[in-house]
Amino acid sequence: MTIRLVLADDQLLLRTGFRMILGAEPDLEVVGDAADGRAAVEVARRQRADVVLMDIRMPGMDGIEATRLLAGPGVDDPVKVLILTTFDLDEYIVEALRAGASGFLLKDVPPEELVAAIRIVARGDALLAPSVTRRVLDRYARHLPPAGDERPAALAELTDRELEVLKLVARGLSNAEIASELDVSEATVKTHVSRVLSKLELRDRVQAVILAYQTGLA
Repeated sequence: MTIRLVLADDQLLLRTGFRMILGAEPDLEVVGDAADGRAAVEVARRQRADVVLMDIRMPGMDGIEATRLLAGPGVDDPVKVLILTTFDLDEYIVEALRAGASGFLLKDVPPEELVAAIRIVARGDALLAPSVTRRVLDRYARHLPPAGDERPAALAELTDRELEVLKLVARGLSNAEIASELDVSEATVKTHVSRVLSKLELRDRVQAVILAYQTGLA
């Protein structure tokens, strides 16, 4: 199956570079690009994109609002969004994830990792590179609402092991790292993560991480 891509970045050079890299892959097709968020939304909808590579800082409508329109709550036919960030400059990465993004990458990501990330997001998984997740969430946790005394009632439905897995996911650990930490198989971890997402009615690991921070678990 061919993955249809839209590139959204205000730098033409970056869009051109990404197009060259991704166009060489047999299962990837760049069907459009945009220099601002509003155009990205229009192109992604018109071309029925599977994944949008979305910069955050763009003129006019930024990547956060564009992400919300494409993948946020209440969107009938959501498009998967993969955020591109320079990390040191972007202060709104958490807000972008809360807006519906499926994950994020640094702009200097190696080509093979970029391609792999697109395939991961396209098949419905969230992309949370553990090392980057820890740094980003630690740095931007202050942008999240303060943890309240009341937690979602669904948290009480989690087993002790599921709660433990949620906390480890929030720390940015991969399934393999969680398996090693708990001395269980990776398949068992995947089952626990799936149950956590189902019980908490969360779309993916990104939302699980954010919930953990919002509720004070992390």
